Amino acid sequence: MPRFALKVEYQGAPFAGWQRQKDQPSVQGAIEHALAKLEPGPHTIAAAGRTDAGVHALGQVAHCNLMRDWDPFRLSEALNYHLKPAPVAIMACVQVADDWHARFSALERQYLFRILTRRAPVTHDIGQVWHLKQDLDVDAMQAGADMLIGRHDFTTFRSTICQAESPVKTLNALRIERVDGFSGPEIHFHVRARSFLHNQVRSFVGTLERVGAGSWSPQDVGDALEARERAACGPVCPGLGLYLARVEYPEDVFA
Repeated sequence: MPRFALKVEYQGAPFAGWQRQKDQPSVQGAIEHALAKLEPGPHTIAAAGRTDAGVHALGQVAHCNLMRDWDPFRLSEALNYHLKPAPVAIMACVQVADDWHARFSALERQYLFRILTRRAPVTHDIGQVWHLKQDLDVDAMQAGADMLIGRHDFTTFRSTICQAESPVKTLNALRIERVDGFSGPEIHFHVRARSFLHNQVRSFVGTLERVGAGSWSPQDVGDALEARERAACGPVCPGLGLYLARVEYPEDVFA
């Protein structure tokens, strides 16, 4: 059975998350339904990361096994046809080795979080950004973020329902920058790690927003990390500004 890797882009707002749900729409369910239009199912696809409800993707990666030896371009075109009108797009498709796995072959996941800072209500970017009316101190947030880099016990920044075996993870990067967005000034968080705990990125951003607003000091972030208690975490920010931006593999799969 040929195996194909899919690079997937989607808006998370209409979905209960990536993972297939019995009674709610999911991104996985939408793609598997499209696959069933091409070949008799059932189909089960695996992804590099299971994004939560409302979370978006610019570069999610999944793989599927099919009976037919599809031309990858024709497969992506056929899937995009059958995915309409869902806000899901197959951006690239390649055939991969039988033992290649979207999740277990990945070396790193990269997330982007967008905050739009302006007084006026959001129009064009509604559902795509976390909207805050006040500006934030990016330098202070970066000072707090720097305390999170490296290998730590991230219990404080882990959801109470997280199913990971260990709270110890290595955070490769957490870079914060101010950019001129289409709708106004934005603050972007670029977060990189091999793997993440449930709600880890949203916990980071919500906590660092408190630093940027002046309610916390940068050192308070380090103290929260050392506490290793969920109660020490700042507010968990909404998922609507979060994007799975890129997944790295030993070789550039979609080159």
